[in-house]
Amino acid sequence: MLKGLGSLAHSPSGLGLARAAVRTVVLAAVLDSGLAAARAEPAHGIAMHGAPALAAGFEHLPYVNPNAPTGGTLKLGELGTFDSLNPFILKGVAPSGIREWVYQSLLARSADEPFTLYGLVARTVETPPDRSWVAFHLDPEARFSDGKPVTPEDVVHSWRLLKEKGQPYHRSHYGGVARAEVTAPGVVRFTFADAANREAPLLLGLMPILPRHLTPAETFGETSLEPPIGSGPYVVAKVDAGRAIVLRRNKDWWARDRAVVRGLYNFDEIRLEYFRDQSSLFEAFKSGEVDVRHEDDAGRWGEGYSFPAVADGRVIRAEMPTGLPAGMTALVFNTRRPLFADPRVRRALLLMLDFEWINASLYHGHYARTQSFFERSELSAFARAADPRERMLLAPFQARVKPEVMAGTHKLPSSDGSGRNRENLRQAFALLKEAGYVQEAGRLVHGETRQALAFEMMAGKRAEERLFQAYAEALKRVGIDVAIRNADSAQRWARLKSFDFDMIQWTWGSSLSPGNEQRNRWGSESADAPNALNFAGVKDAGVDAVIDALLEANERPDFVSAVRALDRLLISGDYVIPLYHARGTWVAWWAHLRQPSRRPVSGLSIDSWWSGR
Repeated sequence: MLKGLGSLAHSPSGLGLARAAVRTVVLAAVLDSGLAAARAEPAHGIAMHGAPALAAGFEHLPYVNPNAPTGGTLKLGELGTFDSLNPFILKGVAPSGIREWVYQSLLARSADEPFTLYGLVARTVETPPDRSWVAFHLDPEARFSDGKPVTPEDVVHSWRLLKEKGQPYHRSHYGGVARAEVTAPGVVRFTFADAANREAPLLLGLMPILPRHLTPAETFGETSLEPPIGSGPYVVAKVDAGRAIVLRRNKDWWARDRAVVRGLYNFDEIRLEYFRDQSSLFEAFKSGEVDVRHEDDAGRWGEGYSFPAVADGRVIRAEMPTGLPAGMTALVFNTRRPLFADPRVRRALLLMLDFEWINASLYHGHYARTQSFFERSELSAFARAADPRERMLLAPFQARVKPEVMAGTHKLPSSDGSGRNRENLRQAFALLKEAGYVQEAGRLVHGETRQALAFEMMAGKRAEERLFQAYAEALKRVGIDVAIRNADSAQRWARLKSFDFDMIQWTWGSSLSPGNEQRNRWGSESADAPNALNFAGVKDAGVDAVIDALLEANERPDFVSAVRALDRLLISGDYVIPLYHARGTWVAWWAHLRQPSRRPVSGLSIDSWWSGR
């Protein structure tokens, strides 16, 4: 059906037509299936693709201990500070855990499936196969921690507040609702303006429910240290502004016997203490003031855990396997800058990064090279030839996908780790020469404009600065002038929001069900939108089209093909210099904590742990 559309990809207007053609094919496949005419029925859960893995009437999630004892205290550490207890607004900084432990959503996510939700505040969910609307049937026993019932009016009020005054992603997720209405006692229904967004019902299912009687619209956008009221398993018991917060398990929690949460939330108290720097936080963990540490520094993981508590078994250190994609940690080109608008320059700079030497010198060899935006999962296009579905999606944009990427033979350049990197440098110089650069007095300058090849790398962390320095030294040896600018958190975020940078290091996390966030990261409309995460400035109709396809896919195989097609376009564009990922999740914890014998696909679920004291 797409045969002959390749010629459309040679002009901006043609790209728009090609994107529309791809979307038409995807929607036609949905309609041709005959599913749209099927009748909606209330169900115990909803999956992004296919059916939920757990049947109605399940007793508990498969990765919990339903008989886990309750009690004890979980002590956690965080970096930074906080000045508000409202996690839903732009103003202020809220502490971790408020959203997860104090508030609840209509539905609860299973950590053992790509994207499946089961009933919680809403006992059942109802949506037609075309997902043009969704209705939630509330559990009549659902209560806020002050004893007030959760009503459909609370749900509509929450939707309106978050859509109008919430975080940017709230406004994006909930802004697509054309109508919200209470259709029967205990039932609230949302009708969508765009029925093509199949993720929309699930995003509504994850919406936190706020008490209408305590969250007036007039003051919702303001910061506050007043302990919030939610319907979740914990309440705020104590606040030491900017330093610590104590959450206490609500013994009257209405949902404690529900199957989807049985075996979770076992600690009587959760204490979160804030630290100004990583060194202080790590010392607190070593002394037992913090119970669990999720490590993200390869050097510390390799050398920092030789203290006595590890040696005698009081602290357990493990690399937990995980089925989640690694995401993309990379050096990001701001392609809005004229220098980086040239893909030959981007490719040359990618060739000049000697990953093998950097990994050995800075990270003790603990990392693997990231070859895909969805590394470590079935969604990755790396080492996989494009399937027929991918080829159909990419047909109008085939000139934008490198042949080796389409064939699954692409691999990032590597070296022998000696630090010389000669062959890659030779290829890089050939590309720069093709782009018009020549060497003069030890510097690379453009032969026509006389502009030196120079740029700035903005660092926000000490670990980033070390990497930048190593890379900058290698570039300076070949005549490229690199300045490293250190920015504190406030300065960095201000510059990121307005895309005022040349190159940064960034990590885009990933799940087994990437969705609407891909538009915010790579969609053309987000390239010039303040606060968006499209730091690379990607504007490509092919990228837009395959994002549409992944959002509109009905079945998992079609979805996987669409995500791989996106992966191939992003890899081929050389928008970033991919860096590294850990093969698993680095975690250390004090041995008095216990966990179920079976871990979920995500690998780590602290909510299922309990105290062994």
